[in-house]
Amino acid sequence: MNHRKTGSAKEEQAARYLKQHGYQILERNYYTRAGELDIVCRSPEGTLVACEVKYRSSTAYGDPLEAVDWKKRQHMLRAFRLYLLQHGGLEQEARFDVIAIYGDGHLQHLENAFGEGG
Repeated sequence: MNHRKTGSAKEEQAARYLKQHGYQILERNYYTRAGELDIVCRSPEGTLVACEVKYRSSTAYGDPLEAVDWKKRQHMLRAFRLYLLQHGGLEQEARFDVIAIYGDGHLQHLENAFGEGG
């Protein structure tokens, strides 16, 4: 399986997980000039969430959660700001989550993974 297909399959797995936990999926692969958001959703409590999905077949090169580095966080922050501007949501409660998917199929959902400070 190529990287794009693998990425799509893992994002689908993450979206299913979020739906099963009461999240409403609003966007998938939302592209802006600032970057991409894998999933934009609304939490069961009503918070708008930008969710990054990271997959690693093994942890030999680090945990998938570690792959969301400062640079990636900055791209996500700018992309999410644009999303909020375009969808009239600047006053909404919002956060960034990360879903890590491991080679054994295990999934870890880290809510409120980082904020404005990055």
